[in-house]
Amino acid sequence: MRLESFAAGRWVAPSGATRPIASAVTGETIAEAGSDGLDFARMVAYARDVGGPALRAMTFHQRAEKLKALAQYLNERRDSLYALSFLTGATKSDALIDIDGGIGTLFVFSSKGRREMPDAHVYIDGDIEPLSRSGAFLGQHVCVPLQGVAVHINAFNFPVWGMLEKLAPTLLAGVPAIVKPATATSYLTEACFRMMIESGIFPEGSFQLIVGGTGDLLSRLGCQDVVSFTGSAHTALMLRSERHLIENSVRFVAEQDSLNASILGPDAEPGSPEFDAFVREVVREMTVKAGQKCTAIRRIVVPDATVDAVIDAISGKLAKTVIGDPAAEGTRMGALASAEQKADVLAKAAIIASECERVFGDPDAFTVEGADAAKGAFVPPMLFRCADPDAATKTHETEAFGPVSTVMGYRDLAHAVAIANRGQGSLVASVFTHDPAVARAVVLGAGAWHGRLYFANRDTGKEATGHGSPLPHMVHGGPGRAGGGEEMGGVRGVLHYMQRTAIQGSPDLLTAIGEAWVPGSREIQGNVHPFRRTFGDLQIGETLHTASREITLEDIEHFAHFTGDTFYAHMDEAAAAANPFFPGRVAHGYLLLSFAAGLFVDPDPGPVLANYGLDSLRFQKPVSPGDAIRVRLTVKQKTRRNPEYGEVRWDVAVFNQNDEQVASYDLLTMNAM
Repeated sequence: MRLESFAAGRWVAPSGATRPIASAVTGETIAEAGSDGLDFARMVAYARDVGGPALRAMTFHQRAEKLKALAQYLNERRDSLYALSFLTGATKSDALIDIDGGIGTLFVFSSKGRREMPDAHVYIDGDIEPLSRSGAFLGQHVCVPLQGVAVHINAFNFPVWGMLEKLAPTLLAGVPAIVKPATATSYLTEACFRMMIESGIFPEGSFQLIVGGTGDLLSRLGCQDVVSFTGSAHTALMLRSERHLIENSVRFVAEQDSLNASILGPDAEPGSPEFDAFVREVVREMTVKAGQKCTAIRRIVVPDATVDAVIDAISGKLAKTVIGDPAAEGTRMGALASAEQKADVLAKAAIIASECERVFGDPDAFTVEGADAAKGAFVPPMLFRCADPDAATKTHETEAFGPVSTVMGYRDLAHAVAIANRGQGSLVASVFTHDPAVARAVVLGAGAWHGRLYFANRDTGKEATGHGSPLPHMVHGGPGRAGGGEEMGGVRGVLHYMQRTAIQGSPDLLTAIGEAWVPGSREIQGNVHPFRRTFGDLQIGETLHTASREITLEDIEHFAHFTGDTFYAHMDEAAAAANPFFPGRVAHGYLLLSFAAGLFVDPDPGPVLANYGLDSLRFQKPVSPGDAIRVRLTVKQKTRRNPEYGEVRWDVAVFNQNDEQVASYDLLTMNAM
């Protein structure tokens, strides 16, 4: 395979020297890659001038719909990607994590975009801030897409997921990307990328691909651009220290080395469900992807009294692990991604061995089924024992990025937390315990040092996703050694590719900017009841002012007896008057909601298909018998859901006879198009 880059809308073959890429299984050359001939200045300009404007012209929902379409397109064609994945040393189950996991991430961000972001061009971040007494001058935070390009520099271990998990939030934000996969497994990335281009789903310039080196690409970036890097701490430091990036305040997101720990709780004795689950998880994290996961368990932290039992249990399961040709049935662990990776893992394992005892796995004597151990990048799982984790240093500093992990004992829970934190920042730490006090103590003691804390026990069972599984819903990243960056995390990940801007102005201007009605801005008076108007006909700001209705003592008592809500504030004058919040007996808040609905609802069949909820309900002032209420109902925001109907968010404000606001909430209805 002579791999090609995709630059400025066309596929480009390398014009100069190329680098050979070998099969992780056989050691034979299977591809060659190089980036000579690429015009990096043109690529950056193409992203900014072609891809960026096309993406920003769409709303969040339109971009989310394209993510879903792309996920569906790739999902129908993933079998050919599985076949290539075997060459990387990955088993079929490893490939599922990489390929299906990447596609699944597209689906999740598509759903998040449509459910949690507006069908608009601006993302509103937080509530309105009143900046004046009259309400004529307001403030609000909004987020808009950066007007540059995101450069994604990815690691070799997940050639598909690594690309898609970065692309999903980037494209949803409205920012084009240049993808640079690790060369060792770039043939799999290139195959997936070809499908993405062939789909024609995203506009031209949305994404480009570099197979090979990045040349002078980084020196061409500015303050509107982002670099998102996954790889070693050494490479991350080299890249983020580039003078040009620093001078131009280029955003740099890093996810790097991580000496993740897993703690066996003091309550999880041998024979308990937590002990058994812990052993299974450690073995899985050592062998899945041959331990080539940034989230894999590197340090196994267990009570002193159970060290031997843990080593015996883990060793027993590792002994049954079949190492071999990843395409063969029955293989549990394949090869590392390359010969270079094998050499690095063995060198790092030797460093760990300088202060720890290897208790399982001999790289000079192990069996490989269906392949040649000498030609392929195979290593056995290696388990070490650290007798004195307090005195050890290299064990807490050295990550062997393969099937290598170290068992170390702790005296008490505080000691376990201290050992976990010795990694100086990780992507994830896990705790296997059934004791809530243990879980809370770990969060308080270790939360600042780990990007994710995963708790597992007999209750989480088979539904738990596992220590090493970053999910698109949750943040992926960590402090310190782990890079200090953050990816995914639902909408949080999207905001990394946007600029948060504080806007200040009149209610009318804020309404226009955010495409959501702000109280105090212009109201549109329609000639028919708004419930008689279709989704397409309704305008932001369209308002209905209702007649008023008096609240009587009889209303309050009837509602109390009818619903069973006989709380003293509604039924006992003396007790209510003694309450500092009430002047005496008051109306139920939910009585006000019911009467408000009665005031603004149009009863006949029409475009309003369903009332499916309300948000942000507040009762702001008590309503006493004899008071009268009226309602202001305003179209606040509109969101398309499908060709048949859309969501209308109504701003509902309830006032008393003195024009004092007594209640407010957002009403959600589904309206026919």
